[in-house]
Amino acid sequence: MAQQSIRLLNSTDLEQFTEELKRMLGSMPDLVFRSVGASLIVYISGLADEQRIEREIVDPLSVNQETEPLFIKTPSVQLTDNYQETVQAILFGKAAVAICGKDQVILANVSASPNRGVPEPHVETAVLGPQEAFSEDLNINIALIRRITKSEKLRMKVWHFGSVAHTEVRLLYFDQVAPDELVGEMSKRLDRVHLEDLLGSNYIAESIKDQPLSWFPTVQKTERPDVVANALMKGRVAVVVNNTPIALLFPFTFWNSFETVEDIYLSYSSATFLRWIRAVFILSALLLPSLYVAITTFHNEMLPANLLLSIAASREASPFPALVEALIMESIFEAIREAIVRMPRVLVQAVSVVGALVIGQAIVQAGIVSIPMIIVVSITGIASLMIPHYETTFSIRILRIILLLLAGGLGFFGIAMGLFFTQVYLTGLRSAGMPYLTPVAPFTWKSLKNLIIRQPFERP
Repeated sequence: MAQQSIRLLNSTDLEQFTEELKRMLGSMPDLVFRSVGASLIVYISGLADEQRIEREIVDPLSVNQETEPLFIKTPSVQLTDNYQETVQAILFGKAAVAICGKDQVILANVSASPNRGVPEPHVETAVLGPQEAFSEDLNINIALIRRITKSEKLRMKVWHFGSVAHTEVRLLYFDQVAPDELVGEMSKRLDRVHLEDLLGSNYIAESIKDQPLSWFPTVQKTERPDVVANALMKGRVAVVVNNTPIALLFPFTFWNSFETVEDIYLSYSSATFLRWIRAVFILSALLLPSLYVAITTFHNEMLPANLLLSIAASREASPFPALVEALIMESIFEAIREAIVRMPRVLVQAVSVVGALVIGQAIVQAGIVSIPMIIVVSITGIASLMIPHYETTFSIRILRIILLLLAGGLGFFGIAMGLFFTQVYLTGLRSAGMPYLTPVAPFTWKSLKNLIIRQPFERP
């Protein structure tokens, strides 16, 4: 059917054209067939702008029944004699104009796809940065990136995936800025993708990233156009998918997980201070519960006598060892976190208060968990919220549970063993061919210095 040609030499051919489109598109109540003299306009209501159709197509046809494409006022017009191309154009919001006596159909771009405009970021918020985020409209997202970059070096490659939806995917990069090897490698990976359905950017991410089964993210997902623009100017590449407000950035290293977009909008001293605070609390989110369990279970001599006696007194009523206490509190905290994400927003504040106060107080009064464990898990939960990259929080939470189990069984030796094998594992990871621990391994002092201290911008 893809090679079937369209010929519209008389009114009978127009009727055949109509029947063929109905057969290919099925019974669609929003499929509109509008006759204007010896011409037929076909479009989908809601995807095409009917006011533009009236102004840019119907009016010219009414004036001149021998209308050629150049008389139609729509900026983007193309010709086709293929049914499959016509159907795809209609599904993308274009109007197909069939004129009796012509061998080809005019495809006029009058798309008016419903969208929510330019929203505010909800995941990657910034106090001083721009308050714009991607939407589900690919053209709007590309326009947001272009408005920031304003560079003639911006290049794009286009793919379409899915036998049903035909979702458009674009690879963005800066010519002579992004390495040719990186652009070539990402192009090859996208060429090898074969997806029947594509409902979001994560479909692409799992298909092209280096280690799909790794629980550490090797691709950066962002909702902010300024983050994408900044990455492109630094030589990285972006993958933007239609119908999803999340863009993908390659390569992505472990240390990128702890950088925030707000670092570039703050003074270098403030940004550096926040990086150090963030590093301390991220380490706390990873190690604090396992260190508490290891010390209270195996290494009591590391605590001052007064503190040790205080902890022992508070744990006297608890029937469970420290490891079980920690697992109980971690499970409750994860359940509350997931419930807050899934429930209606009007109930979030009430549930968070109930979870933090009522449940915690009830557990302590019942003697199930000691007060020091409540403090440790609370600090851990707050610290985990300081991780800028959302997917990295899952990696830290999984690793925290593993270290907690090792600490409960082997003490400090278990924690050291878990960290050692984690480091070995991370050393073997790659993102778009780049080592995951860059610039630490392999060591690059210039990049590492900027990682530790946000360097001042260069002065003229």
